[in-house]
Amino acid sequence: MAQSGLATEAASSDAPVHVDFVQHYAAFSSTLAISRLPDAAIAAARLNLLDTLACAAAGRSAPGVAEVLEVVRGWAGAPQAAVWCTADRLPAHHAAWANGVMAHARDYDDTHDAAVLHADVSIVPAALAAAELRGVCPGADLLAGVAAGLELVCRLGVATRIGIIESGFIYSSLFGYFGAAAAAARVLGFNERDTRNTMGIAYSQAAGTHQVTRDAALTKRMQPGLAAKAAILSAELARRGVRGAQNVFEGTDGLFRTYLRDRCDTEALREQLGTRFHFADLSYKPYPCCRFNHAAIDAALAIRSQPGFRPERVRRIMVGVNRQAFEAVCTPPEIRRAPRTIVQAQFSIPYAVACALADGAVQLRHYTQEALAQPDILALAACAECRTDPAIEAKWGRTISPAELLVETEDAVCRARVDHPRGHAHAPMTPADFEAKLRDCLAFSGVPWPDGTAERLAVLTRRVEQLADVRELVAAVAPGAAAP
Repeated sequence: MAQSGLATEAASSDAPVHVDFVQHYAAFSSTLAISRLPDAAIAAARLNLLDTLACAAAGRSAPGVAEVLEVVRGWAGAPQAAVWCTADRLPAHHAAWANGVMAHARDYDDTHDAAVLHADVSIVPAALAAAELRGVCPGADLLAGVAAGLELVCRLGVATRIGIIESGFIYSSLFGYFGAAAAAARVLGFNERDTRNTMGIAYSQAAGTHQVTRDAALTKRMQPGLAAKAAILSAELARRGVRGAQNVFEGTDGLFRTYLRDRCDTEALREQLGTRFHFADLSYKPYPCCRFNHAAIDAALAIRSQPGFRPERVRRIMVGVNRQAFEAVCTPPEIRRAPRTIVQAQFSIPYAVACALADGAVQLRHYTQEALAQPDILALAACAECRTDPAIEAKWGRTISPAELLVETEDAVCRARVDHPRGHAHAPMTPADFEAKLRDCLAFSGVPWPDGTAERLAVLTRRVEQLADVRELVAAVAPGAAAP
């Protein structure tokens, strides 16, 4: 029988013992308290919480969300947790799924630019659903759970050496199963053994294909929510004594071999655990589309601001990016130049660059079915040619791509290069940017929010660790869904 702490089963007393990373992480996360977090990590967890709730508000009106809500409302069940932006209370795992879908629907959520993944969209929905399942949950425990989940997702991403195009998996959802499980377990106060079992049970459900992006499927926005749902289910089974896989990551048939082809740096995975927090490096999105588009958008905005530039005189647009970006948001070119659906537009550099050049902005309003028919934007997108830039690929092949942009007009040739898109630590969004994003997301939701909702959400997330019960925060994002 496995012992507590970091011990593991061994064939004999003198045999070398290899401890799977899941045991290291379960021991770490199950005892994580905000008193052990540096100020920068606490601030990052708070900001992530606010940004996720903002993105979910914008996602409330997105295609696919109504269908998910119809399904979970039809199932009904115990009123355990709130569905954000509604008056619904549902079983916690169903609420976590719906909330995860909303948070990811507009592709406006955070990105770890080195790991190439979204960290928040499985973690925050699972953590808040677990907090409501617990009953009275102090904000300090919620924040510790969010930090535990975010850090695991980011560590897995940073240590992974195979890109999403080659592996075929979207790491936001694949790694989200384990991060969300760790978050839910910490919020529920699980010990190391039960936390490990929660992650082991989650491994039996882990998925997250990249094919949904290639096919512009609405299920792309649903995958992280499924990870949040699985985390709650896994936690409920673990606390009833169900044993999950024990060697989740490095076992013979663990995640690293079966999903990542053994291309994971296990030393980087363990390095400075507890002192170095990778989620503090998360980037936040100023534009509601795939992060691979963002450097090109910034470059296009820089060109548009040049004196005398006129978008109607553009004749040719050339964009150089790394291979991952080329595969994800440039192919097939006929679809990316003339997207027919919102998902196709979210994953299109030609469309995003055209919006930036035509309107001097890339906003939620550009990702509606009506916007996809704008003739001036479509004319510019038709001029775009994308390619894999060998120099960018050589240096930046596993990260969010820089962009080399060349725009030929009737009068001149304009160039711009952006390595770190806005929202990155080297080009951070300002507090005013986040406030504007929150207000825009609330307005786009279609929900009749009470006066002062933006201010209330901002204040509650800034002092979340001081809350005696996080249901105060839930009530702000789900008015009318108060706990019984």
